[in-house]
Amino acid sequence: MSETKTSKVQAKDKTRALSLNEIAYLRFKQALVTLRYKPGEYLNTAQVMEDLELGRTPINQAIHRLAGEGLLQIIPRKGVMVSPLSINDALKLIEVRLANELLCIQLVCKRITVEELDHLKSIHEKVLAARNALNTVEMMTLDREFHEALSEITANKWLADILSVIHAQAQRFWTSTLSNEIHMQEVVEEHAAIIHALEHKDLALAEQAVSSHILSFKHSLLNS
Repeated sequence: MSETKTSKVQAKDKTRALSLNEIAYLRFKQALVTLRYKPGEYLNTAQVMEDLELGRTPINQAIHRLAGEGLLQIIPRKGVMVSPLSINDALKLIEVRLANELLCIQLVCKRITVEELDHLKSIHEKVLAARNALNTVEMMTLDREFHEALSEITANKWLADILSVIHAQAQRFWTSTLSNEIHMQEVVEEHAAIIHALEHKDLALAEQAVSSHILSFKHSLLNS
């Protein structure tokens, strides 16, 4: 095999490996935030491989990445444990989320384009459909998509990365509150309020809408 052909094969293998690692990370993360794997549960790597239909190397890569984000804990001589949840942790997380989400919406209000606003509206339509179908898993996925879209509009990679970690942690707590149909409707209305404020470039209203959204989550969590 020629040196050029060998390089192309190696490059293709590297791309495939990176792709599998990303797939493993995304599938594993989804399983954690939807509580498919329960907080405090010790995981069997072979079982996770079977569940997610992926090999050992990408799963191990995902484990280390998710441990870095606080969703998993690697316990010496014991294995991998799903990070436990506590109300105290949730309240601290909400404090951090509120500060960062307010910064996010301030930047979004300055930078959002018509196309980006339309994208938020399209996500909101899907959220509404999931609410009507009482599909909590779909609502959680779309809520994350909504907030990720907001963080991307900031054009600030550092803030987007911070919010990605916060959202993943928050979603695990949110799973327990979304079974409440009243809270599901509140989420729909809160997203609509954020979109309305951005459409009118009203920063004060946008900040109020984001604060209400996060504090609503806090209220539902404490009363779930």
